[in-house]
Amino acid sequence: MKTIFALALSAIVVGGAASAADIKVIGSPGFREAYTDLLPGFEKATGHHVTTVWGGVNEIAKRVADGEAADIVILPAAQIDELIGKGKLSPEMRVNVARSGVGVAIRAGAPKVDVSFSDGVKKALLEAKSIGYSTGPSGVHMADTIKKWGIAEAVKSKIVISPPDTPVGVMVARGEAEIGFQQVSELLRIQGIQYLGELPADIDEVTVFSAAVHKGAAANEAAKALVKYLSAPEAALIIRKTGMDPG
Repeated sequence: MKTIFALALSAIVVGGAASAADIKVIGSPGFREAYTDLLPGFEKATGHHVTTVWGGVNEIAKRVADGEAADIVILPAAQIDELIGKGKLSPEMRVNVARSGVGVAIRAGAPKVDVSFSDGVKKALLEAKSIGYSTGPSGVHMADTIKKWGIAEAVKSKIVISPPDTPVGVMVARGEAEIGFQQVSELLRIQGIQYLGELPADIDEVTVFSAAVHKGAAANEAAKALVKYLSAPEAALIIRKTGMDPG
C-alpha cells in the first residue's frame, strides 16, 4: 500500500524533475511528523534537495517577518495569513496541509488519568505536580482553558513550558512534567510516554497548519512543486497515520 501511494505522489511532481534545485523550508514542528514521512518521496521523484529548519511558532513567524529568506514557510494558518498580509508570502501559493487537535500524555507506567471528559482534564490539572505545554497553539489554548476554568492561580506554579523545538512529550518522558499537552502528531511517536487521547470535543482546539511559498523564493518552481505535493489528496493516508487530518 505504501508503495502505491509513493508512486501516486511521485506522479504529481515528476514532471518538474528536469532540473534539480535546493529548497529551503522553515517552519514550526506541528506538521513535522507527516512532513518527514512525505519528504523522501518528493526528493526521490524530483531530484530536488530540501533543507528544513524547525523552530517555535512565534520565533519562525518573527524571523520571516524580519526578512529571513526561505523558499517555503510552514506555520499555523493564522501566522501564515499574517505573513501574507505583511507581503512576505505568496497568497497564490498558500495551502492548508493538515489539521490537528490537542493530545494529552503522561509518563509511561504512571497511573492513568481519565481525560475523556472536560471535568476529568480539570481534575488531572489540579492534582498533577507539574503540567507541560508549549508556546505554540496548543499551549496557548491550554493557558486560555485554565484561565476560563478559574484555576490559573492554583496551577501557576506547576506550569512547565517546553523549550523551543523540544516536544512536550520529551519533557513528560524525562519526568519534567507529570502531564503534557501538545498537538496529537507531536506526541504519538515519543518514546517513554503514554498517550491518553485527544482533548474532549467541548474543550479541544483544532489547529490548521499551512504552507506557503515565500515571495523571495530562490527556487520558486521547485517550491511550488513541494507545496503541491504536501497538499495532494494522495498525501492524506500518510498524514492521517501521524494523528492529523488532511488540510
